[in-house]
Amino acid sequence: MTTSESTSLLQVQHLAVRYGAAQSLFDVSIDIPVNSALAVLGSNGAGKSTLARALSGLVPPSGGRVIFDGKDISKWSPTKIRRAGLVHLPEGRGVFPALTVMENLRMALTTQRGGKDASLDHAFELFPVLGQRRKQLAGTLSGGEQQMLSLARALMVSPKLVIADEMSLGLAPKLVDVVFESLGKMREAGVAVLMIEQFASRALAFADQAIILQRGTVTWAGRAEDAGEELLHAYLGGATAA
Repeated sequence: MTTSESTSLLQVQHLAVRYGAAQSLFDVSIDIPVNSALAVLGSNGAGKSTLARALSGLVPPSGGRVIFDGKDISKWSPTKIRRAGLVHLPEGRGVFPALTVMENLRMALTTQRGGKDASLDHAFELFPVLGQRRKQLAGTLSGGEQQMLSLARALMVSPKLVIADEMSLGLAPKLVDVVFESLGKMREAGVAVLMIEQFASRALAFADQAIILQRGTVTWAGRAEDAGEELLHAYLGGATAA
């Protein structure tokens, strides 16, 4: 899973992460080209969310490097990483339930100096239902609509890469469709996606490349279309592969 530096947006080189005496990631290397999608699969405790937190600056690497858009961001703060265009959407819906949809979107624009109206117009163009519910409290939206709002908030900072961590977790099948459609719209807008997802088959259908993590180590990497059901069952078990 290699590509030339000129087309790489994110390069992770031999990344390691420790929590105290325990090591959570071992020698993880991945490469995400511009406007592509990578599916990160693995069972609970495999290190998927640790990888997301390390890439977004929430936990410091104990080894290796993270190169984003040509810059070594391994020691950057989460705020600096986000401003550079790498946005992490953590597990759970990252919205303020007591604020309206519009207030949630404006909150995401607090550090932006200009072009706020254009950013809002772009969000409502991609997600028309949010425009219809702009005065509604975020906490009263459906689960799928809250995830849409979370994605729209991410778009406010014009991201180059979005890390979507288990965005379909706990949603009904129809709302899972909404999440994948929303991520597809982000890709159409030129945003690369690193997807951590429980629905392996859906993630593979969406992504260009995939890796499988086991106990903090990459045990398989390749084109998403090459990860068949037999391979998924061998690495993930029948429940996750379904």
